[in-house]
Amino acid sequence: MQRSLISLAVTALMGLSAAAPALAAAAPAAKAAQVTTQLPRTAVPTHYAVSLTPDAANSSFSASVTIALEIKQATNRLTLNASELKFSAANISAGPGKAVHAASKIDVNEEQQTATFHFAEALKPGSYQLKLDYTGVIGTQASGMFSLDYENGGAKKRALYTQFENSDARRVIPSWDEPFYKATFALEATVPAGQMAVSNMPVASTTKLADGRELVRFATSPKMSTYLLFFGLGEFERASAVEDGVELGVITQKGSLGQAQFALDSSRAVLKEYNDYFGVKYPLSKLDNVAAPGRSQFFGAMENWGAIFTFEYGILLDPRTATQSDKETAFLVAAHEMAHQWFGDLVTMAWWDDLWLNEGFASWMESRTTDRLHPEWNWSLRAVGTREGAMERDALATTHAIVQRINSVEQASQAFDAITYSKGESVIRMLENYVGDEAWRTGVRSYIAKHAYGNTVSDDLWREVEKAAHKPVTAIAHDFTLQPGVPLIRVSEAVCKNGQTTIQLTQGEYSKDQENKKPLSWRVPVIAQTVGGATVRTVVNGGKASMTLPGCGAVLVNAGQSGYYRTLYAPKAFAALTDSFATMPAIDQLGLLADSWSLGMAGLMPASGFMDLASKAPVDAAPQVWQRIANALGGLHAHFEGKPEQRAALDRYARARLAPVLARIGWTAAKDEAAPVANLRETLITTLGEVGDDGVIAEARRRYAAFATDKDALPAALRRPVLGVIASHADAATWDQLRAAAQAEQSTMIKSELYDLLGSANDKALAQRALELALTDEAGATASASIISHVSHGHPDLAFDFAIAHREQIEKKVDGSSRSRYFPALGGSSADPAMIGKLQAYAKQHLSADAQGDTKTAIAAIEYRIKVRSKRLPQIDAWLAQHQRG
Repeated sequence: MQRSLISLAVTALMGLSAAAPALAAAAPAAKAAQVTTQLPRTAVPTHYAVSLTPDAANSSFSASVTIALEIKQATNRLTLNASELKFSAANISAGPGKAVHAASKIDVNEEQQTATFHFAEALKPGSYQLKLDYTGVIGTQASGMFSLDYENGGAKKRALYTQFENSDARRVIPSWDEPFYKATFALEATVPAGQMAVSNMPVASTTKLADGRELVRFATSPKMSTYLLFFGLGEFERASAVEDGVELGVITQKGSLGQAQFALDSSRAVLKEYNDYFGVKYPLSKLDNVAAPGRSQFFGAMENWGAIFTFEYGILLDPRTATQSDKETAFLVAAHEMAHQWFGDLVTMAWWDDLWLNEGFASWMESRTTDRLHPEWNWSLRAVGTREGAMERDALATTHAIVQRINSVEQASQAFDAITYSKGESVIRMLENYVGDEAWRTGVRSYIAKHAYGNTVSDDLWREVEKAAHKPVTAIAHDFTLQPGVPLIRVSEAVCKNGQTTIQLTQGEYSKDQENKKPLSWRVPVIAQTVGGATVRTVVNGGKASMTLPGCGAVLVNAGQSGYYRTLYAPKAFAALTDSFATMPAIDQLGLLADSWSLGMAGLMPASGFMDLASKAPVDAAPQVWQRIANALGGLHAHFEGKPEQRAALDRYARARLAPVLARIGWTAAKDEAAPVANLRETLITTLGEVGDDGVIAEARRRYAAFATDKDALPAALRRPVLGVIASHADAATWDQLRAAAQAEQSTMIKSELYDLLGSANDKALAQRALELALTDEAGATASASIISHVSHGHPDLAFDFAIAHREQIEKKVDGSSRSRYFPALGGSSADPAMIGKLQAYAKQHLSADAQGDTKTAIAAIEYRIKVRSKRLPQIDAWLAQHQRG
């Protein structure tokens, strides 16, 4: 799954019939007794035969399921997961022709999300079939079975989809809804004629019924976990292509199929790459990507096996609005979700403790594959930003280990975070670099082949990699996955003698909010060089190491930036790197900028160190380097809120530094322009608009005004940044104009973007209007929560207070999996100490202890932000005063 605010997910299909015989015999990696469960271990399901009859108009469905199961010990009751289901019948038999026993009592526990079926006589060990008849609810948010309403050709439409990860299959099918309980699934659905029904497997048959409806039966799935099952229904159309014997498809609402070609082409290229990389071919006969209108606050895409679900904005490219970054997103979604077809679907973590085996690996695979198949995007430079996102979360006291203990559904939902995704990806990148890419791939291939159709824990992967690499990778992996935190490598002043440089390394820990924390211990793979010289490798073990490097000159540690640690240089060593900054490879420039920023804000080095580096960047530095500088200056602009004189000084510097870069690349793309330049242009326009560049604001307004009569005034590449500048600086008349455009827009993707813009106004009164609009049905059931989130970016206290005041209304506009994190996120960017008390009060009143992780993290972030503003910004002020011109 790809996180909605971070990234997305994937899946595929074909039966066990002929495609998987050699793999299916693999023994389970973890014995049932050793795997966490919230259900009794008295029975194990082997097959579900599900019959669904959705009633979209009335937001309900009726269903029956016959579950083939093995009872392991005598019992007179069976407990399954079930939520918001009403049962009308429950019967069990030992097979055809055997006596049928009706349940004597059915206990439904909504708090525990279980249903227990009692029988008058004890059921002896053996094979049984449990048949359940029931009804359920079709919601409006992305959990269980849900509907999405949209307009198409001026007519109102409704489509149905399912979202089961992490624990919502139980809202549609009473089941053993835990990843360890794998089974096969045979799904059939009674649907309106003329609509397309989609599931994990291809349609096996369609039968016309006497009442005009159709009975659609799908082929039986492979053995898989409940959270990977999918069903979709609506007025769809499908584009398809065949690659390596697999039929790939993209399914859209009618009229949008032309926007799916890039996704389809990307899927073909990725499938070919993955079949080779994993050494095990994709085992199903088809793989669809289902594009849906709307959005979720929890995720952006989901890897249902054979039927990936993705919101339209993440996979379709509308030529009127699609930018280079949209194209990259579409490819990343395909790469991430398709990686899950192996890591997650074919081989599944035994319990949510090891969720990172799914998400961290898919994130790493998406980055590796993007860099391999689109070298023109220079994606390897993004690795530093991914690592930074993880480290900033990992350096707070509220962090957790990559492999973490999960005890509840709420904890499982909160595990989809930067530690699981971005730290997981970054640690994999470091370990692959340590053992070598060939040894790593050999280990991965062995892991996939050995555990296909089974469940694993992290050590199963380390065992295979270590066997292939003949290096002690497990010990290093344990250090980085079983304990939280970020290693800090302190680098001494360099000593040069006889053409060689010697440095001393000391391992500590980088913490943003625990100044006197006793550091944990890691075995840290380190790569170092004198700038421009040959690299040398070592592993810092026991807290200290010495390195001798060829050549004399500035010393760069973490050369190539594959390591997951912060690097703190002695003052003279950092000064030497600053002088050499312009000549470094772009990836090391990014790493040095990142470390200096974070260590400076944490008080471990002067906060002005970042500014020193930024001042050394040449105007023709790599686009990604200028994006990093621009984003940091935009962040400082936000930090200076409430300090107009200091903000004005910072903004003058930002304009002086960034405007020449924009002037160099221009507003109009040059012929054969490199893709990263297009992304930089978007960032520069946005940031210069934030810091009040009169020229950028005027040009944005000119183009916006001209667009009414000249569509070329806002080409797709400029539309989003220009509208962002317009929206942030909007007055009441402009805000009304944007709202009218949103109301009139026919495209569901563009409509959502326009409504989001209404929440971006700097003007507090307009922000309040956006919040009030979000309470209405105007923007759509899944758009309101996003509007409020956009308001919170500029007005966190206003957004949080409003959301709490209307909590019950807003909870209905947020999918259940994200409610415990949605409200804390609104207040999480505040710098007002009063917000800490508000968040604590919210958590105490509305969240269980297991669901308070995101609230605690939001509070930690606020406390850190307050410290930065009081202790670090004065150093930036002093630097600006010393270097300001004009």
